Amino acid sequence: MMQGESRRAEILLLAIFGIVLPFILGSSLLIFNDGDVRWHIAAGQWILDHGALPVADPFSFTFPGAKWVTFEWMSQLLYGAAYRLAGFGGVAALASAAIVALHLIVVAQGRRHVGPWGIAATVVLMDLALIPMMLARPHLLAWPLLAGWIAILLRARDADTAPPLAAALLVVPWANLHGSWALGIVIAGFVALDHCLERRWHWPVVRAWLLFGILATAGAMITPNGLDGFVHPLTVSKLETLPLIVEWRPSDPARTPFFFVALAATILILLWRGFRIRPLIAFLLLVLLAMALHQMRHQAMLAIAAAMIVPRSLIRESLRPPLFAGSERRLAIGGTAFAIAALALFRAANPLEPAENGANPRSAIAAIPADLRDKPMLNGYGFGGPMIFQGMKVFIDGRSDFYGDAFMIAYQRMVDGDRAALGDAITRYDLGWSILPPRYDKLIANLDRDPRWIRIHSDPVAIIHRRIDIPSASGSPRAIP
Repeated sequence: MMQGESRRAEILLLAIFGIVLPFILGSSLLIFNDGDVRWHIAAGQWILDHGALPVADPFSFTFPGAKWVTFEWMSQLLYGAAYRLAGFGGVAALASAAIVALHLIVVAQGRRHVGPWGIAATVVLMDLALIPMMLARPHLLAWPLLAGWIAILLRARDADTAPPLAAALLVVPWANLHGSWALGIVIAGFVALDHCLERRWHWPVVRAWLLFGILATAGAMITPNGLDGFVHPLTVSKLETLPLIVEWRPSDPARTPFFFVALAATILILLWRGFRIRPLIAFLLLVLLAMALHQMRHQAMLAIAAAMIVPRSLIRESLRPPLFAGSERRLAIGGTAFAIAALALFRAANPLEPAENGANPRSAIAAIPADLRDKPMLNGYGFGGPMIFQGMKVFIDGRSDFYGDAFMIAYQRMVDGDRAALGDAITRYDLGWSILPPRYDKLIANLDRDPRWIRIHSDPVAIIHRRIDIPSASGSPRAIP
């Protein structure tokens, strides 16, 4: 009796941390708190409307017709389709499904090595690091692929073999969803090297891993972008202006404190419980830690990899027996799939409206005069996505890789208050209006001081100026009081 009750309690706990918690996280309005969310949706809708990928930029007036490598096109297509079907509720349903899939993989992998409370701790620590990055952007859809990839590698390692060649094909959708596939290849390289060293470079083992690695790398080239898409992660990593973007800056306890809480807690658990980990796998985690400390966007990669690797590294006597077997296992898989589908449909069927904030300057956009909407404007970096979503051509948006270092540097000079840079941009692009966040105080002050510009809207999220020599539909424009 007690054994049956214990099993039911374990199933309930795993359902909570594998399905219910991630569904709640994916349904939160926080997943929309990034301006890039909307231009990704807009890109997906563009693909749906044209039945092709945009090879020339359709969104900016600063680089009209310039080459654009849409390396995340599949994610954008999915987000665009989800929005078209059910609005932001559909986007949340898609994001929730991806987050649930990630958690189920982590739970399934971890349960082989630790009990239900160990699983709960693993999920909570992972989520502490992931929540700031839980945004409806392409990387979110790639998270379950990263976890699944690591699970495949580790289970092959446990079986003293290379993964099946068919598993290498997982890289194909991954490379079309997000650029993190490159990290997956690196992780596979570490696991392969560890296995080859243990087997003293036994040729059948080396050959199996070589074939797997070659096939996986080749799979990354099966995209509409070909070689351009394959090298794009390297192209992005070489940009000198990445530190201008918050997520590419070094990790900071003031900005992501819970990442450091999760990191400290994980280290304490390892010291308390004791652990065994092969040197190369430990080195892999240290490399991921260095990447996460160097650029906060890599915190998610470390959190997922650690959630997959650390539970198996705790000192234990043996693997835990499966929770389900035979027909019961098939029933559990079917029931889980049904639950995920039902929750996703429930989420999609209920309308969702993102909160008004810097990622969604709703009131300011509504206040833009109709006669300005088709004229060149100077926008805040984070406002590019919402403006594109509303069908307006932008000065800049979140595609820093598309705009390049020189343009990003010139833009930052304007933000920092360089009046000459502002004057050059106004002249070169014939800027007629601006929509900027209040934190761009130096740039806003320059516009306020310029007699050729007047402020026509101001709220806590955005400030709008227009040039006085551009006539409005109602006559001469007036400054707000």
